[in-house]
Amino acid sequence: MTDLPGLVRVTDPADPRIADYTNLTDVRLRSRHEPEKGLYIAESSTVVERAVAAGHRPRSFLMAEKWLVDLAPIITALGPGDDGEPVPVFVAEPDVLESITGFNLHRGALAAMHRPPLPDVHELLRSARGGRGARRVAVLEDIVDHTNVGAIFRSAAALGVDAVLVSPRCSDPLYRRSVRVSMGTVFQVPWTRLESWPGGLDDLREAGFTVAALALDEDAVSLADVEADPPERLALVLGTEGHGMSAAAIAACDTTVMIPMAGDVDSLNVAAASAVAFWATRVAPGPSGTVA
Repeated sequence: MTDLPGLVRVTDPADPRIADYTNLTDVRLRSRHEPEKGLYIAESSTVVERAVAAGHRPRSFLMAEKWLVDLAPIITALGPGDDGEPVPVFVAEPDVLESITGFNLHRGALAAMHRPPLPDVHELLRSARGGRGARRVAVLEDIVDHTNVGAIFRSAAALGVDAVLVSPRCSDPLYRRSVRVSMGTVFQVPWTRLESWPGGLDDLREAGFTVAALALDEDAVSLADVEADPPERLALVLGTEGHGMSAAAIAACDTTVMIPMAGDVDSLNVAAASAVAFWATRVAPGPSGTVA
């Protein structure tokens, strides 16, 4: 595959042209570095393909030569980059790749992708479901584990959640591990970041949503009751891994909901809890199998 446009062979891990990919295992560095530079890292051929299919623009690729065949259709279909030149495709030996990234790149390719601008909350809610407006929304309060964020997005995509909103301090859904765990569904489910917390919940209420905190509380209603008589528009708020939802966020919600459990278990991992709640409150499909 030596005739691919933009192909560049890299032998030096310190090559400044591949700085976007340096030390990808340093979470603190990447969490700060990537948004500031307006990029995120997509990992694996499948995720890269889904990102491009969603309209995200790659600014470079990095991979071992054996993955060129898998990515060739995507690469050749790309137009020129911002500078009018082909998008660079950096290829290196496995040991060089590991020295660059800090891990064994065995899932295929990496791509440094331009971050798309985040939409306004009201615009996001209006445009969901093909312009018919969102009916089910997930809100993530300060969830910091990238694996949990990715898993929640994957459940949201699978179980009919129309949009995801994240609090100002929530982990970045476009962080490499979040994207990979979500299997690229972070590109499928519309999302944006709230500018204030918990004040941003007012935007949902103004849009006609019932805002429900998923939390352990003595005044909470059972998820089974919500499932039996769901509101037309529902926003489920999920809290942090260690402490659950903050008192301020719970107070800002219209109601509190808890999952009934057995076996002396009082709580689930937030990603598991999200899947249960999304399933229970999903919008029922119409007679044709489409969502009404």
